[in-house]
Amino acid sequence: MKRLIQRGLMFGNLIRVDSPALIERYNRALHSLTGKRTALREFHIDISGYSYEVGEELGDHLYLNPNGVNRLFIILTTEQKTAPLLNAKFSTSRGILRQFIEENEAKLFALTANDAVAGELDNSVFEVSEAARLLDIRTITVNADTTQSHVKNARDLAAKIERFQSEEDAWFDDVLIAEMITLAKTTGDVTRQPIDLARPTYTQDNFWTAHFAGLYVFRDVAEPAVISVGPKEPLGVLPIETTLDFADRNGIAAFLEVNELVEPIIKARGVDGAAILRQKMDFILVDAATTQGVESDGMDHRALHRLAQRMGSSLPEEFLKLNQLVRWALNGGKWPRIASDDASYFYTLRARPDHPDRDLINMLLSELAPLDIRQLFICHKQAFYTAYHDWPDAKKEYVAEFLYRDYAANKAGAREALFGGEEPPAKPVSPTPKDDIIELVGPWGAVRR
Repeated sequence: MKRLIQRGLMFGNLIRVDSPALIERYNRALHSLTGKRTALREFHIDISGYSYEVGEELGDHLYLNPNGVNRLFIILTTEQKTAPLLNAKFSTSRGILRQFIEENEAKLFALTANDAVAGELDNSVFEVSEAARLLDIRTITVNADTTQSHVKNARDLAAKIERFQSEEDAWFDDVLIAEMITLAKTTGDVTRQPIDLARPTYTQDNFWTAHFAGLYVFRDVAEPAVISVGPKEPLGVLPIETTLDFADRNGIAAFLEVNELVEPIIKARGVDGAAILRQKMDFILVDAATTQGVESDGMDHRALHRLAQRMGSSLPEEFLKLNQLVRWALNGGKWPRIASDDASYFYTLRARPDHPDRDLINMLLSELAPLDIRQLFICHKQAFYTAYHDWPDAKKEYVAEFLYRDYAANKAGAREALFGGEEPPAKPVSPTPKDDIIELVGPWGAVRR
């Protein structure tokens, strides 16, 4: 992983904690949440306050995520909103944390001036020993306060002020007045400067979870389904209409089509589909060459073109099929039909850019088309790091250099060009009508079931 760390592709954008004051605040919050403390004098934290260094010290990298549910968090600064979320167990967690910080930024800025804010993403499910329990998760509520209970005290003071103003004999209640004075010493004037943090609740109808080797849960669609990365049989019976696994490529393709979740890259508006597919071909070519031990005289486009010529009949099927699509885009002619059970099929798709779960769909596609290392890195870093560990050194070097040169230099531009639009926000709780299914035929024609 050294190549990735040196190029800022791993553990990047973390927040450095190295001042005694911040470390003490972190320890107060850590102790209030877990009963533990750190002796480190310097470490880095992600958006949730999790630190890899602290996890190593404690021998527990789930110290802020017990049982992998109801993630705990520590906020030392609002700058954490731009940090990644490490060891994520649910795809929705980072979006919820970022939105919570942005929506309460002024209050959090004031609260973290002298204390840390600690809290929990509460989903009311405390363990997931059975896969069916994951489907009990419907909403996530954010509960947060400082280690000195500023928010709780402010709520108590506001309630006492309301009682003082509304009750007829409150002026003569010395106990009530004394309690108000005591609370005001720590909260200040909450009537002029409210410090109460909202307790927002977000829906989690469609999500990915790392539990059970990886599951994609889609409930807020016309035809709901759970898609398992591994074999579905160990999951048992789930309370949902359809359960699929990655071995059922036709079933997954049909699910994506009937719910109108994807579109062909080559026909997408506002993008150079041929250029995107050519880049995917390069990734597939490099994987094939490094796996077969075929050396290249370089990794630029011309060198890879010469490499493809030399490999000839040993070129992988995915490479050849994508090349047919590129030729059609550049020269016209007969439309190349690609069946859903073809190895190249999912490389030709992307999520519809206007779909609220666009990132989740692209995350699923990145695992179904894992040789597209750029999409895998952008959409599913955990799967990327796992795959990277087993690659040949030549591929590791190519991938690290490509991502550093091509993606890291303009992350927003690359995401826009590949997937379109900005990152969708987390969905607050509110009933939303489902769209009618208009088209039942996919981009390459009817899918074989």
